[in-house]
Amino acid sequence: MTPKEILALIREKEVRAVDLRFMDFPGLWQHFTIPAETLEEHVFEEGLGFDGSSIRGWQAINESDMLVVPVAETAFLDPFCKDRTLTMICNIQDPLTKEDYTRDPRNVARKAANYMKTTGIADTAYFGPELEFFVFDDVRYDQNQHSGYYFLDSVEGAWNTGRDEKPNLGYKLRYKEGYFPCPPSDALHDLRTEMMLTMIECGLKVEAQHHEVATGGQGEIDMKYAPLVQMADNVLKYKYIVKNVARKHGKTATFMPKPLFMDNGTGMHVHTSLWKDGKNLFAGSGYAGLSDQAMYAIGGLLKHAPALCAITNPTTNSYKRLVPGYEAPVNLAYSRRNRSASIRIPVYSPHWKAKRIEFRCPDGSCNPYLAFAAILMAMLDGIKNKIKPGEPLDKDIYDLEPEELAKVPKAPGSLDEALRNLRKDHEFLLQGEVFTSDVIDTWIWYKTEKEVDAIRLRPHPYEFYLYYDI
Repeated sequence: MTPKEILALIREKEVRAVDLRFMDFPGLWQHFTIPAETLEEHVFEEGLGFDGSSIRGWQAINESDMLVVPVAETAFLDPFCKDRTLTMICNIQDPLTKEDYTRDPRNVARKAANYMKTTGIADTAYFGPELEFFVFDDVRYDQNQHSGYYFLDSVEGAWNTGRDEKPNLGYKLRYKEGYFPCPPSDALHDLRTEMMLTMIECGLKVEAQHHEVATGGQGEIDMKYAPLVQMADNVLKYKYIVKNVARKHGKTATFMPKPLFMDNGTGMHVHTSLWKDGKNLFAGSGYAGLSDQAMYAIGGLLKHAPALCAITNPTTNSYKRLVPGYEAPVNLAYSRRNRSASIRIPVYSPHWKAKRIEFRCPDGSCNPYLAFAAILMAMLDGIKNKIKPGEPLDKDIYDLEPEELAKVPKAPGSLDEALRNLRKDHEFLLQGEVFTSDVIDTWIWYKTEKEVDAIRLRPHPYEFYLYYDI
C-alpha cells in the first residue's frame, strides 16, 4: 500500500482512529493513537513527535524528542478495537538529523537486510519462526520485600485431575502428552482456530495450528516464511493477536519460555534460508541436501551461538528451558533429525525450494527484529569466512557415552553467561554498522541491571524449601 491508498482505505472503511506502533528496546510493542482525519500524506515522510525518554533503553531526558514514521505497507485493520482502527508499524527517526534511530530495533533489522545485499552473498533472507505459547485460565504473581510467589492454572492441566469442578469431566492432558490429541482433551482447539483466522484477516499467511507437547494449554500456530523485516513485523502481529483473542475469552496467553516446572518450555524454532536471483543458496548435494554456503552458515551460527543466545534467548527464564531433556536444543551441534541439536536440517521435503536450516535455540521472549538480524549476521560471517561446522550429531544424544557427550559444546546455562559471551564476541554484529557498539553496550547494561541483577538479589521461593531449617 502507498500513503495515498492508506488515506483512500480510511475513507472507504470509515476508519475513525489510526494506531501507530513501534518496538521498544527489550521487545514490547508500544503505541499511541491519533484521529483518522488528522493523518495526512506528509506524515509518512515527516513523521509525528513523541517522548523517547519514556521508552525502555532509549533516549536520555535531555534529548527525548523522537519521530515515528508510519510504514504504509504494514497497515491492517485492528480486529480488537471498539471503534474501527487502522494500525501501522513505524520506524523511528531523530527529529534534528532525520536519520534512522540506531536503537530502533526495526532499524537494526532493516540494516541487516541491506548489509546482506551489499555483500553480494544473497538478496533475500527468509525466516519462518515456529512460535509456541501457553494459554492459562488464571495467573497470579507478586514480589515484595517479605514475600514472593506465582500461581498458574489451566483447565487442561494434569494437576487438576482431582479438582472439584462441579463436575470435573477429566480429559486432562498428561505431562509431555499434548502433541496432539483431539478434543475434548485438546480444550483449546476452537480458541487457536479463532487466533489463526484472525491472523489471516490481518494479512498473515498461516500454515497450521495445533496443540504442543506440554500440558496446561501449550499451543503453536505456524506462519508461512517471509523476508526478515516483514517476518519480524508478522511476529509482533502474531503475539498481539494471540494475547488479545485469549483475553477476549477470559484467558491469558504468554510467550514466557518456561512457565511450568517439569514439562516442555516454549521455544521459537527459526527456519531460515538465503536466496539470490530466485535461487535457494542453501540447496545442494552435500549433507542432508545442503550446499557449501549452507554449511558455512551453520558454522557461523555454531561459532557465535553462545553470544547469539544473549539476543535470541534474552530472559533469565529462557535458560530454564535450555536444559537437558524436554526436547531442548542445548547441544551446539547440527543434525538432519536430532531435536536436541541446536541446528536441525528438516527433511520433510526434498524439493530445493524447501531446503533450509532450523535454529532451535531462540524463544518467543526475544525482540524479533534484533534476533533475526543477529542470526543473519552470524550466517553471513560464516559464509564470508568459510567457517566449517564440523561433523553432524546424528546419534541419539541420550545414548552417548559421558566422554563423548562432554565433547559436544553446550548452549549457555544462564543469561549472565550469554551476556558475557556477547561482550567477548560481537564483532560480527558490527559489520556494516548493522548493530552499533552503543546498541550492544546498552543491551548488555539493560539486561544485566534490570534482569540478571534484579533476579540475583531476590530470594527464590524454593530456597525456603531448601534452607529455612538450616
